[in-house]
Amino acid sequence: MADADTARLCTEIVRSVFGPLTATIASLLLTHGRLGFSQLVRISKQKPRTVRAGILVLVQHNLLWHAQSDDEGEVFEMNIDECLSRLRYGRYVWLAEQLYGRPGAEIVEFILDHGKLRPPDIISQLSIYDPVKAPAVLSQTLRKLVEEGYLKPSTLLSHLSPRDKRIRYEAEEKKKIAGFPTAKELREAKEVAEARLKREEEEAEQVGMKRKAKDHTYKASKRKAVEDDMEVDDDVYFRVNCERFNVHIRNKLIENAASERFNKCAGTVLKATLKATEAKQRKLADIRSDPTSLANIAMHIPDDVDLAAGLVTPSSKKTMSLIKEYLGILASADNPTAAGRANSFVSLNGSKVQVEFEIIARRLRRRVLEAVARERHGDEGVRIIRLLLDTAMMDEKQISKVGMMAAKDVRPLLSAMSAESLVSLQEVPKSADRNPTRMFYLWFVDLQKAYNVLLGNMYKTLYNIAARRQAEQDEPNLRAVIEKRQRSDVSQDEERLLTRNERELLAQWEKKREKLTVLEMRVEEAVFILRDLGIFAISEE
Repeated sequence: MADADTARLCTEIVRSVFGPLTATIASLLLTHGRLGFSQLVRISKQKPRTVRAGILVLVQHNLLWHAQSDDEGEVFEMNIDECLSRLRYGRYVWLAEQLYGRPGAEIVEFILDHGKLRPPDIISQLSIYDPVKAPAVLSQTLRKLVEEGYLKPSTLLSHLSPRDKRIRYEAEEKKKIAGFPTAKELREAKEVAEARLKREEEEAEQVGMKRKAKDHTYKASKRKAVEDDMEVDDDVYFRVNCERFNVHIRNKLIENAASERFNKCAGTVLKATLKATEAKQRKLADIRSDPTSLANIAMHIPDDVDLAAGLVTPSSKKTMSLIKEYLGILASADNPTAAGRANSFVSLNGSKVQVEFEIIARRLRRRVLEAVARERHGDEGVRIIRLLLDTAMMDEKQISKVGMMAAKDVRPLLSAMSAESLVSLQEVPKSADRNPTRMFYLWFVDLQKAYNVLLGNMYKTLYNIAARRQAEQDEPNLRAVIEKRQRSDVSQDEERLLTRNERELLAQWEKKREKLTVLEMRVEEAVFILRDLGIFAISEE
C-alpha cells in the first residue's frame, strides 16, 4: 500500500494513459493494498467485465502483480516502481535512438505502447510500410537489444510479487536454524533468500535466446561443420528492461557531475571510462564498475577533443599522460584521506581504473538535500546540515559557536528545518526520571528520513505538474482548437484553415506545455537520484 502522494501520482499516470475506469482500479489497489477480484468489483461498483478488462490492461503493461493467498485466493497488487518508470519512457526511446538508430527507437516505443510483445508481432507491425528491407533491419536490431539486455523476457516469475517469495524463502531458511536464532543467523538467512530470489530471476531471463544450427560447406575439405549460434526466440514475449536504460541515465548524471566539479575535459575522460565498461553495466546496484585499462579509456575518447585545454601543462604531453593526469584528479590522488576518497569519482588500482558508483551516488543524494535546504533556508541552512553531517550530533550552543551564527538565529532556523525533517532531534536524559529540564537536546541529520520526506514532496510536485497540464488542456476554448487541428483536412494546411487567434492560442499552449515538461524532467531527475540511486542507503547510514 502506497502513501497518499505516491498513490495520487500513480493514479494520475494510469488515468492519463489508460483512462478513468482503469485508474479507479489502480487507485483502489494503491489505497487499500492487495485485493481480490470480488473485492475490486464490490468496492469500485463497476461491472465485473469492466474490472476484468482493467486488470488485463494493467497486467499487459506490467503494472500489476498477482499472488496466491490462502485466505482470499488470488489477489492483485500494484507495481509502483514500474508505474513511476512510465515518466521516463520518452527518455528511454531517445536513448534507444542514440544507441541503435531509428529502428531501435521504433522497437522500444512499440513495446512500451503495448507492454509486452513477441518478435514476429513487432516486426510485422513495424514493417508495414517497407515489407522488403525493414524486416531484416528490425530483426537485427531486435537481436542486439535482447543480447545487450535492453529487452528482457516476460516470464511467469515477473508477474508474481517478489515480496511474497522473499518472505517465503526467508521462512524456509529460518526453519533450518536449530534453537533460538542469533542476529548473525537471521542476517545470513535473509542474504541466502535474496541470493536465491536473484538467481531465479536471472535464470528466468535466459529464455529469450535459443540456439540454432547453421551448416557451412567448405569446398577445400568437402566437410560440413555445424556452428552453434543464438537467435531470438519467437515464442517469448519481451518487455523493456528499464534498469538497463537507467544505467545510461546514471552515467550521464555522473558525467555532468564531473564536468561541473572540474571541467568538460574531465567529464570526457570519465565518460570514456564509463563507456569502456558499459556493456557489463546491467544493474544500478553495482558498487563500482569493472576494472578497465588506460588503453581502453583512450580508445573511447573522441579524436576532436583536446585534453590539454583543460590542464595548465606543457602542450607536448601525450594523450596517455593527459589521461593519467585527469584520472589522478578524479581519484583525488593528492588527498589520500577519508575526505578525499569521499570526494573521488574513480579509484586507481595499479594500471586499472574503476568508477565508484556508491560514493558518487551518496554525494549526488546529499547535493539534492543541500539544494533543497539552500532554496528554503539559505546558506545558513546548508551550513548547519554540513556541520551536523561532519560531527554527527551537536546541541544548539555548539552549532551556534562552531557555525559562527548568532544564537537568536539558530533556534528558529533549527525549528523550521526540523518541521521539514531536514534535521532531527535526539533527547538524552541526564537522570532516570527523564525530566525535560534535565536533558540534553542534540541535533543531527537523519539522512534516510530526510530523503523520504523530500521524495514525497517531489511526488506531490509531479502530481501537481500533471494536474496543471491537464487543467490547461481541458480549457474549453483550447480543447476546441486542439480538436479542430486534429482533423485530417486541417492538419494538412493549418496556416490557411486556422485563424490567427487560434494559432496564437495553440502557440501559447505549446509554450506552457514545454515549460511544464522541462520542469517535470528536472523534478524526475531528482527523484531518480533519491529513489533509484538510493539502493546504497543502508551503507550510507
